[in-house]
Amino acid sequence: MEREFELTELIPGLPDEIALECLTRLHYDAHAAGADVCRRWRRLLQDREFYYHRKRNGFTRRAACFVQSLPVQFEPDGSNLKPEKQPKYGLSMFDPIAETWDQIAPVPKYPEGLPLFCQVASTEGKLVVMGGWNPNNWEPLRDVFVYEFMSREWTQRAPMPSTRSFFAAGACDGKVYVAGGHDENKNALRSAFVYDINSDEWTELPPMSDERDECEGVVIGSEFWVVSGYDTDSQGRFKNTAEVLDITTGTWRSVDGAWGLNRCPRSCVAVGQTGIFTSWDAYEPGVQIGTCGVDLGDRALLTGSGCQGAPLAVYVVEKTNQGQNGKSTKIGVPNEFSGFVQSGCFVEI
Repeated sequence: MEREFELTELIPGLPDEIALECLTRLHYDAHAAGADVCRRWRRLLQDREFYYHRKRNGFTRRAACFVQSLPVQFEPDGSNLKPEKQPKYGLSMFDPIAETWDQIAPVPKYPEGLPLFCQVASTEGKLVVMGGWNPNNWEPLRDVFVYEFMSREWTQRAPMPSTRSFFAAGACDGKVYVAGGHDENKNALRSAFVYDINSDEWTELPPMSDERDECEGVVIGSEFWVVSGYDTDSQGRFKNTAEVLDITTGTWRSVDGAWGLNRCPRSCVAVGQTGIFTSWDAYEPGVQIGTCGVDLGDRALLTGSGCQGAPLAVYVVEKTNQGQNGKSTKIGVPNEFSGFVQSGCFVEI
């Protein structure tokens, strides 16, 4: 039976090359249903080479994924239910082309809300959630979960090698890089690791030269930048330096003046027009408070508020052919997606 299956055409009556191009154009929302058609379709749709084939031919979809506070639940009659002391967080996704919002299913281990201050990154069309604090007892976690957009399912993966919070994270080519942060005793860290999403393995990298707590991670080409942060003995006094990992050689270098002195970089680091880092709030007055930006390549998605206590605002900033920032457009936000955005990442599905 398996041999007969191997000889089956992808689409009856079409050469496989043409059938492949048809399936390449299948919207990712239809992949789960497509995987149920037959085993050959399932294997193709799950193959990482198929993902890169779609990417090379321009048929992936770019979106922004956010760690966002969930709406407060009230009783059906609206009476006597006080807001939670600690907000609960979930994962939301915005597609700037279709201008649609979507809620990603909760992590099964934490159905009531994500680990507090967890990190998110994405590579090869998958979403990775790492670390954070247990929402029930605030204990730091090493948990790692991967979300498959095709199957719309979570899997728990190999845990992080060490406990860390508020670390830098970035992803590319099937690997997730983490560095810095602090341990369970609030000691700032220099250590770094890389996670292979396909082999489900963590590998230790050479340490950075400096401790960097509350740093931000940015991947630019074949480099993983760890921006700012502070030492154990200088909590809250953010550095203006960065350290850069050459992903190809596995070596670090230091860069002076990469970030504003004593300014927190979390969720707001943008790569400026000249390659110099700046803050996302410099591009739009409506996101001065709680700024979070996600670079989508041809555009950027910015969230935040214009002033303290103002509702969440979302803007799409288009980029010109020269890579400069162009028109800024405010996007309507449904009530269920109006909560505070803690962090976000670029997702290419």
